Amino acid sequence: MKLGIHAYAWTNHWENSQLPLIDRAASLDLDLFEVPLMALDDVDPTAIRERAREAGLGLVTSTALSHGYDIVAADQATREAGVVHLMRCVDATAAMGADLLSGVIYVEIGKRPNERPGEEDWKRCADGLRRVGEYAQTQGVRLGLEPVNRYESCMLNTSAQALALIERIGLPNIGIHLDTYHMNIEEKNWGDAVRLAGTRLVHLHLCENDRGIPGTGLVRWDDLFGALRDIGYRGYGALESFFSVSDDMRAATCIWRDLAPDGDTLVREGLRFLRSMMATYELPA
Repeated sequence: MKLGIHAYAWTNHWENSQLPLIDRAASLDLDLFEVPLMALDDVDPTAIRERAREAGLGLVTSTALSHGYDIVAADQATREAGVVHLMRCVDATAAMGADLLSGVIYVEIGKRPNERPGEEDWKRCADGLRRVGEYAQTQGVRLGLEPVNRYESCMLNTSAQALALIERIGLPNIGIHLDTYHMNIEEKNWGDAVRLAGTRLVHLHLCENDRGIPGTGLVRWDDLFGALRDIGYRGYGALESFFSVSDDMRAATCIWRDLAPDGDTLVREGLRFLRSMMATYELPA
């Protein structure tokens, strides 16, 4: 498993002034850097690609659909805007030389409908993602659907729901992105969720139940890593935490206290713990 860090561990908004964070990640012995595409117009893929190449780091990207880009919306223009936006995210990902775009890319994050999604909602979701997925195939990019907790998504909260949607879409380049923070709320069993995802698991966000340093809270890491060993996981894993309220993700990342002394401490201590778990469960780096 290649271990990385999400940029939001150090900054709440990505733009070129944050490029030195890529060097910082490399200095902390990480393999991977996750670039947020929440403010897509501020993302410079060429500059990111060159900086990561010089630092020797791999790249992935992630995002969440915001208001006006909901591919499940009843309004066709909004759905179309969402599909076009995701295709632009695919373009940015490919231009960086990355092969994975993941996150809440299947519905507006934080959407609170008056009733649970029905068949028409799932159809719109699958149809939109199929178009994006087909385009992503031409760019050599995979998509990862990230189930998140019930307060952030009305569509996907569990590994089982994500798998059902992927089967409905029917494309080989769409997989599952699990996040331990959200799993702690929504899944019944850590191992079962991972084993169900199986070969469809393409990315992990690794953080504690409070989004703090891995190994300091309630996440059942032995169950998680035992299941990763069982499925022979060789994908990506990124520490994800937030140290301030982000304008880009204000609706979903309400952080009103420090979860670690600073981003570097989160990385050093979290990485030490996660690599010890990889060694215990014989997961190759």
